[in-house]
Amino acid sequence: MAVTNEAANALPDLMSEDTVRAALLEDLGRAGDITTMALIDAEARMTAEIVARKPGVVAGTQCARQAFTLLDASVRYTQMIGDGEPVAAGDAIACVEGSARSILSSERVALNFLGRLSRIATATATLREACEPHAVHITCTRKTTPGLRFLEKAAIRAGGGRNHRFGLDDAVLIKDNHIEAVGSVTKAVERARRACGHLVMVEVEVDTLAQLRDAIAAGPDAVLLDNMSVEDLKRAVEMVDGHLITEASGGITLETIGDIAKTGVDVISVGWLTHSVTNLDIGLDVVGSG
Repeated sequence: MAVTNEAANALPDLMSEDTVRAALLEDLGRAGDITTMALIDAEARMTAEIVARKPGVVAGTQCARQAFTLLDASVRYTQMIGDGEPVAAGDAIACVEGSARSILSSERVALNFLGRLSRIATATATLREACEPHAVHITCTRKTTPGLRFLEKAAIRAGGGRNHRFGLDDAVLIKDNHIEAVGSVTKAVERARRACGHLVMVEVEVDTLAQLRDAIAAGPDAVLLDNMSVEDLKRAVEMVDGHLITEASGGITLETIGDIAKTGVDVISVGWLTHSVTNLDIGLDVVGSG
């Protein structure tokens, strides 16, 4: 699976620490891991490997490390395969050594982060591969898990994709309901330009070529071509003629994305990369204890 690492920069620990800590507290509940405390001696030691059961692209290793070390700073976590790197079934992603109680109690939180974020990275890389050799960027949307958006968007980058806006405050996206409320695309773009600074991008969503003509005349920076057929996308790219960024969105699948990439759009945004993925199968295998 072809993956690039250029954008898969690690986040500062400060950004993810509270999220991982909250996940640990949620799992430990009011009494801690009563199963592990009942079965495992306090002095017992363990060495275990985090192993991929299926092939994919790794993401979320920072959260996995923090799950172990926030619970017990003495646990040693050794990374073998980092974010943005491909993994085969059976490959060890990391090794953890230390208190058996600590490792077993933090295992599920670590694997939850790794599994979800790695699947997002894997799906992104798969879509990118399906678009080759066309120069189109795969992006996510705001359809993310509440509280995990920054991690899921990092996973998109680990898979070789790019991020759409992070929230409502970093770009203007004029959608159909905005246009309906204001009265026209032209008015909407004019109001956005007056209200926002020169560094804020303005994008308009359209779902017909007639709406696209109005949008082009209004002069946004980008147009989101929503749920258009491949033929309409081709025509839309011709109409824009390189003067605006073109983004295709809506109903994108692995089976259709190749044909959409051929139309010449600049960006393809895919909501299901974050809202509908299932976890990549990753487990923890004990390799030594005492």
